[in-house]
Amino acid sequence: MRRWNGWGEETIDFPLAENAYRFLVERIGEGSPLPDATLDDVLAQVPESLLPDHSLVTKVPEERIRHARGQSLPDWLALRSGNLGVFPDGVAYPVASEDVRALLVYGREAGAVIIPYGGGTSVVGHITPEKAEGPVLTIDMGKMTRLLSLDKESQIATFDAGAAGPDVEAQLRAQGYTLGHFPQSFEFSTLGGWIATRSSGQQSLRYGRIEKLFAGGRVETPEGTLQIPSFPASAAGPDLREIILGSEGRLGVLTEIKVRVTELPERERFHVMFFPDWHTAMNAVRHAIQGKTPLSMLRLSSATETQTQLALAGHERLVAWLEKLLAWRGAGAEKCMLMFGISGTSTQYRTALKQALRAFRGGTGFHIGKYLGHKWVENRFRAPYLRNSLWEKGYAVDTLETATDWQNVDHMVDAIEAALRGVLARERERIHIFTHLSHIYSQGASIYTTYLFRVGKTHQETFALWEHLKSAASQAIIENHGTISHQHGVGIDHAPYLAAEKGELGIAAIKTLCRQFDPEGMMNPGKLV
Repeated sequence: MRRWNGWGEETIDFPLAENAYRFLVERIGEGSPLPDATLDDVLAQVPESLLPDHSLVTKVPEERIRHARGQSLPDWLALRSGNLGVFPDGVAYPVASEDVRALLVYGREAGAVIIPYGGGTSVVGHITPEKAEGPVLTIDMGKMTRLLSLDKESQIATFDAGAAGPDVEAQLRAQGYTLGHFPQSFEFSTLGGWIATRSSGQQSLRYGRIEKLFAGGRVETPEGTLQIPSFPASAAGPDLREIILGSEGRLGVLTEIKVRVTELPERERFHVMFFPDWHTAMNAVRHAIQGKTPLSMLRLSSATETQTQLALAGHERLVAWLEKLLAWRGAGAEKCMLMFGISGTSTQYRTALKQALRAFRGGTGFHIGKYLGHKWVENRFRAPYLRNSLWEKGYAVDTLETATDWQNVDHMVDAIEAALRGVLARERERIHIFTHLSHIYSQGASIYTTYLFRVGKTHQETFALWEHLKSAASQAIIENHGTISHQHGVGIDHAPYLAAEKGELGIAAIKTLCRQFDPEGMMNPGKLV
């Protein structure tokens, strides 16, 4: 069963190794854990439902709690403190598009706000209900997980929108195909959620972001059913897919989705290289991607992230040996780790590996093989479980992400990290910050920054500190010509900054679209705009 107040399955832990804990204590001090509310504490707060009875809707208090929050740090603090605020009045579990259509009619008649729910993994407040005059209905798509059809000739698969990552891949792989979309939330997030938030998977270099994979489908809106046909390309006016991509539940509920799939690769491996410093590594990565080196993934860690990853890895003797080897090769304290993936036929794999090694060694990169890459694959969806372990030690952790052009990448990294440090300096506290480039493009890269700090004396104090950190970093992003989100979406947390990116006319156009499909404003209000 999923944790009700943390990340992932209750049976899975990712404990913080002793040397990793010492590493954090040295950098930001010893944490003091805050007390956690119990599930019984929160159950006692759940009010009576305002919804009328419906065969698809449950009003069970625990179900309402489990659908009240996502996985942002404000969500985390609400759950851990027991102060959740607004609860859904009911949770619906449709099994077909017709059920969703019926639920929208039921919701309108009840005067309800409707929140579409995929896997509950949002880190920017997509599923958090806001105070409303009427009841709140959450539509959980978790029972709609089927592969409805697979056109192997056209390589188009049609899925129920509630299929989570493992559902998607298991059903495709059984027939020799893959979607290739692997966000870190892969185990729990859903196909519909990926489209609604413009998700990006770890191997987007080969398979593309979700907008490349999304071919068409069915959306149930308050004004009717929108059918989007799939074409390889079309010049027939504005693309309706683009209206749905990133719409965050404001227009309706995705129920059926057509995606472009690929045959499973014969070979897929992940290699690791080290560079002596950040600038050398970044230039090598840029030249490789602009030279069209056929890779499936590139992830470049800053010197601090490299140091942190090696500290968190455990295996102290192995890491010590590796550090000595790298120092001998000229990669000392400022070394940066690069991981790259190759997927394809055996011939494509061999050719791509030769090209990659030639490109990276020209930038003084030192190739250490596939072992660390293999360990990363083993644990790539377990990393979020560290949030549970860090919280138990008295540490909060959050992430920020943006994207910008190559000429601005270095400046943007410095601006974000400086903004975060400035907040903690004013609080006379220390912060541990590290960054990587996780999605690489010919014209630029995404920037993904993680920061850890000691929790405050109370949950409220910790939330206030997070607000200052989030505001300072978001302001730095928009002032320095970055997008407010590369992959997490807008939700509640990024909505105040969207106008700086879209402009007055752009925001007006988005609001007009919302009114067109949802004139009464019942769909996920307060999110996006």
